[in-house]
Amino acid sequence: MDLSINYLGLKLKNPLIAGASAYTADIKKALELQEAGVAAIVYKSLFEEQLNLEAAELEDDLHEYDDRNAEMINLFPSIEHSGPKAHLMALKEFKEALSIPVIASLNCIYKESWEEYAVHLASTGVDALELNFYSSISEADISAESIESEQVEALKRILKKIKIPVAVKLSPYYTNPLAFIKKLDAVGASGFVLFNRLFQPDINIQSEKLEMPYNLSKDGDSRFSLRYMGLLEGKVKAFLCANTGIIEANDVIAALLAGADAVQMVTSLYKKGAKCIPEILNELSAWMEKKGYSSVAAFKGKLSKRNLKDPYAYKRAQYVDFLMKSKDYADKYPVN
Repeated sequence: MDLSINYLGLKLKNPLIAGASAYTADIKKALELQEAGVAAIVYKSLFEEQLNLEAAELEDDLHEYDDRNAEMINLFPSIEHSGPKAHLMALKEFKEALSIPVIASLNCIYKESWEEYAVHLASTGVDALELNFYSSISEADISAESIESEQVEALKRILKKIKIPVAVKLSPYYTNPLAFIKKLDAVGASGFVLFNRLFQPDINIQSEKLEMPYNLSKDGDSRFSLRYMGLLEGKVKAFLCANTGIIEANDVIAALLAGADAVQMVTSLYKKGAKCIPEILNELSAWMEKKGYSSVAAFKGKLSKRNLKDPYAYKRAQYVDFLMKSKDYADKYPVN
């Protein structure tokens, strides 16, 4: 059974990629994932906001001792060894410890920073770079066009500076994700990871404070990603990776049928650890054998818009059809 796939020009032994998270920053856990059969790992994201905060806090710590013996300041690390350099050193060590491909992840807030940090990450020897284009807009005077233009320009500048493949990870909240993806594809993005799992604040009505819950994916969260896999398969030059809600083998198979080249998983790693990887791979192989597929390539994209006879399969007409047949669905799926 051939589970191998091509993603970002990288030959992977199967479609399972461990997505960026705190879980994938732990070398011990990463080695367990590698042993379990995961094909590649996305190292935890380098967030510019975090670096700025750490630098500011360290600066405060250092200045607290300005009036004391100079030797005491040496107890504290210098700023040049904090923030990005610490991340880069850890990433380099991580890459050297693994034999499977390692992908770096980057999320910046200032347009000038994207290029600088991308070059630094590429210098660690990683196999590819993933740009996390997540903008949390809180001002009404910033237009959708300006956000997209800035991100397109950031990608252009990065591609001129580094030689490794560059994927773009997007949120689903662009005005027209398909149009924006086409722009990024034309510029030269090597792949698209769809979509971000966004963390939004909640309100604790007892403490009357904002909270940031760690909301893992749940069953059914992959459907939005599946739709865009199906719409984009064969329509862009870049590789496609499904993200969010990829929890069980069924989710992996569905993503591949829709047109994904690979999938990224995080929630299952937190819930089950590395043991979920061989379980999913075994179920994928069993399904392929049952269906008579000898390779992933034999069924990848079989249910994409491009390969379906029904021209309305991925359009709103299906929603209208669902409403017209709502009684049939209610009878099929009764609520207890």
